Amino acid sequence: MTKVGDLKTIVWDAPDIQALADFYVNVVGLTQTYGDDEWITLQGPDGWRFGVQHAPDHVPPQWPGQERPQQFHIDLQVDDTEAAAELAVGLGATRLAEGPSWVTLADPAGHPFDLCQKDGIGPGMQLFAVTIDAPNAAALARFYADLLGMEVTYDGPEGAFITGDGKSVLFQQVTGYNPPRWPDPAYPQQAHLDIIVDDLDAGEARALQLGASRLSGGGKTFRVFADPAGHPFCLTV
Repeated sequence: MTKVGDLKTIVWDAPDIQALADFYVNVVGLTQTYGDDEWITLQGPDGWRFGVQHAPDHVPPQWPGQERPQQFHIDLQVDDTEAAAELAVGLGATRLAEGPSWVTLADPAGHPFDLCQKDGIGPGMQLFAVTIDAPNAAALARFYADLLGMEVTYDGPEGAFITGDGKSVLFQQVTGYNPPRWPDPAYPQQAHLDIIVDDLDAGEARALQLGASRLSGGGKTFRVFADPAGHPFCLTV
């Protein structure tokens, strides 16, 4: 099946975009490549690209639970979870939970992220995957696999996993899932994906065919949609 576009950027919402960008630069080793009052771009050494988008009325998630859900989180692989967690807390993170091989924290804007113990995949911190909450993880995985030309490589009771082009996206099965209602700040998106396409009209037609919904907003170079679980995403040229 022909893909619609390529995963370009993972974008967090934040009221103080420079503070959140500085946090991830120092914790993950990202490089800031662009910045203005509304948007900052960050590049990872492993090819992942991130954005921080100004959201002055941002309502932070309250993990766990679905009253104020996280919607998205990232999974980072590290050599030493405790050392990495101590560094993150020293730079403004909040420790939320832990297990035998992982620590869950919230960044300064409240977005949860996981530090996971590496298993011999090389030095330094690496992004393993971006994880998206879903009421039906298998169905959402199939939607994004078709959208991005990726392959569903795992589908189980706790979630589903797609891979392709050196990237991985996880879909976490969530009971009582509470979707975003963009642009209502009371039900925030928290984060979204930017997907690059060659042609906006063709990309829109295919995304709608796969089950996306068109949302208000956009411009000459991008259009806003919601996936079948309600998460906004952008098609951009």
